[in-house]
Parts: sequence; C-alpha cells; structure tokens
Amino acid sequence: MIRLNVNGRSHDIDAAPDTALLYVLRNDLKLNGPKYGCGLGECGTCTVLIDGVAARSCVIPIEGCAGRDIVTLEGLGSRERPDPVQAAFIQEQAAQCGYCLNGMIMSTKALLLRSPHPTEAEVLEALRYNLCRCGAHIEILRAAMRAAGHLAEAEG
Repeated sequence: MIRLNVNGRSHDIDAAPDTALLYVLRNDLKLNGPKYGCGLGECGTCTVLIDGVAARSCVIPIEGCAGRDIVTLEGLGSRERPDPVQAAFIQEQAAQCGYCLNGMIMSTKALLLRSPHPTEAEVLEALRYNLCRCGAHIEILRAAMRAAGHLAEAEG
C-alpha cells in the first residue's frame, strides 16, 4: 500500500511500487486531466505538479511519489472558480483539440510558481517540450503571458 497526496487528499493505493503515476491517477483516482500521450515522458500530455514542479506522470513510479504533494489539472481550480492559468487559457481560447492542454497549463503553472512574471523567452522555454500538433501555439503563448500578468484584460 502506498499513500499518495493528490489534490490535497490522501489516497491509499494498492498497486505495484513501479506502477506509473499516470495509471493510478487516471484508473484508480479517475482524474482525467493528465492524458496518455507517448508513454515516454516526451510529449507533456501527462504533466502534473509534484511539490510544485512540472513532472511527467507517465514515467514516474508511484513509490517515488509517496509523501509528496501531487496536483493535477483538476486540483488547480473548478469550472466555477478556475485557477488564473486556466482562466487565461479560456480567455485566449488556447486550444483546438485540447489533448495537449493539460501539459501546457500545468507547465505554465509550474513556471509561474517559480517565476511569477517570466519573460516571453522563459515561457517559450518552459513550454518547449510540450507538443501540440494542432497549431494553437500563438494562443497558448498569449494565454501563458496573460496568466503571467503581461496582457491586460482590455487586450483580450
């Protein structure tokens, strides 16, 4: 049994210690924000925050997550009260198919936790390894810049 703290709640997980965190989040805890993409930690669709740092949940075994604070997309905000990053992505309509959105939002949140007012270059670097095949990159960048406070409401 491994105890995980996910979105502020403790969960006792009965799974092999080397089980990927993504599988526990989606299958056991029914949290569908993180997506299965490549299974290699390269595309970013499975990104979660672990102790405030962006992490690829498809390659992280749950045994390394015990006692750490895990936050998924569902833990950021709600439909009624979205996190500022989620709100910025909504305002900028920063999605087409939406598959990459979890990784983009979680990577942006991690960046803002460590650097509240990043430059555009820092945003681009933080999102560099999150893949989007739809071509929503301009809207995604605008959303991240809005979340960082660089775009005023009147611009949107």
